[in-house]
Formats: sequence, structure tokens, C-alpha cells
Amino acid sequence: MTETTIRRFGQGPLSRASALVYTLLVVELLVLATTLPGLIGLVLLDRDAANVPLAAVCALPAGPALSAALYALHRRRLDLTDLHPASAFWRGYRMNVRGVLTLYVPWLAWLTVLGTTLANFGAAGVPGWWAALLVVVALVTALWGANALVITSLFAFRARDVARLAAYFLFSTPRVALGNACLVVVAGGVTLIATEAALTLLGSVFASALLLNSRPLIAEVTEKFTLQGGAAQGDAAHAEAARGVSPEAAS
Repeated sequence: MTETTIRRFGQGPLSRASALVYTLLVVELLVLATTLPGLIGLVLLDRDAANVPLAAVCALPAGPALSAALYALHRRRLDLTDLHPASAFWRGYRMNVRGVLTLYVPWLAWLTVLGTTLANFGAAGVPGWWAALLVVVALVTALWGANALVITSLFAFRARDVARLAAYFLFSTPRVALGNACLVVVAGGVTLIATEAALTLLGSVFASALLLNSRPLIAEVTEKFTLQGGAAQGDAAHAEAARGVSPEAAS
């Protein structure tokens, strides 16, 4: 076996496809493992308006799990001989769990308020156009949350700077917002047609699609809002990088 053959082993198209499938499967299993307690609760809950707050509580583990999936998929290797998706997932989980929950909990609470209001809209006695307005607010909230999750998962910023950047990119990258809106619609459709469990079984696929769709956002954050374009998370860079951008830079 020549040196060229050794170098090319694990780097061809078939090997790269195999590496992607393997990474997605491992990440999916870890997403299921880290969200299992909440997933069981969601499956057991009836689809009743009174259960919306309980469903939100069951969804709490999904935030850190999806963040870790984004981190692992962002750092995935194309070489079949150098795959470590599990270690990348747990590294991302440990580093991001606190930052993610800081934003994810209030975001989920606000969506719970909107969901409860919409579920009991008939009893509110307000004009019908309020329902459409609430749906728009919920969609914008979901898109902001998607941006915030990507930024928190891949960069070392303060929570308030992540919140501002997530809002900024709602308007500065409309293609990303449109793509994420499609993902939200698909996720909602899967949940309504099937169950929350079906959506969780596609967790790594949705994370991969979110990551792919957010490439312009990631590139712009790296270029404009990190120190010398190099504050994206790495093995040690995430812990050692400056905690976020200056308030002036994030404005």
C-alpha cells in the first residue's frame, strides 16, 4: 500500500458520506439520551391547553441537548479515520449548558405564555386579529431563539450580547430567517401529524439543517463580532476567549 493510498483512505466521497451518517447517528443517540426524561413526559401528556406549562417543563432538556448537537456537528470531521462525535457532543454540552439555559428558560417561558394564550383564545374575548398577531410574535420569538442557540453554541459571548446579536441577525440575514422559518413550520408539522417523539428522533437532522442554514450568520459573527475573527469555540478557545464582544461592537 503506497503512501498516497494510505493518505487517501477515509477521505473519498463514500468515506465522507459514511462519516456524516455515523456522526448524525451518534449525535442523535446522545440527543435522545439527554432529553429522555422530558421526552417521556411529553409523550404521556395529553394534548390539552392546560398541559402547555407542563410541556414546557418537559422541553427544558432539549435546549442544552440541541446546543451540544450543534457544537458536535459544527466540529465534525470528514475523515472516516478521525471521528469523535461523542466526545465533541459532551464537550459542547459541558461548556454551553449554563449559557444556553440563561437564554433558553426565559425564551421557553415566553413561548409558553403565547401558547397558553392562543390555546385559550376563545375565552379571552378579544378581536380575532389578535390571534394572527400572537402567531407572528411566536414565530419571531422562535426565529430569535434559533439565532441565539446557534450563537451560544459556537461562540463565547455574554448572554446579553447573544440576545442582541440574535435580534440583529433577524433583519441583517433575511435568508437565514426565512430558512429557519421553514424549519419551524416543518417541526411544527411533524409534531402535529406525529408526536414530539418523532421530532426528537430527527433531532440531529434538524440540528444539521439549522447549522447549514445558519452559515451566513456564523460567518458574519466570526468576521465582525469576534476578536480578530477568531473567537469561535475551539477545544481551548471557548474557555479562554474573551467573554463576548464589546457592547459597541454588538450594537
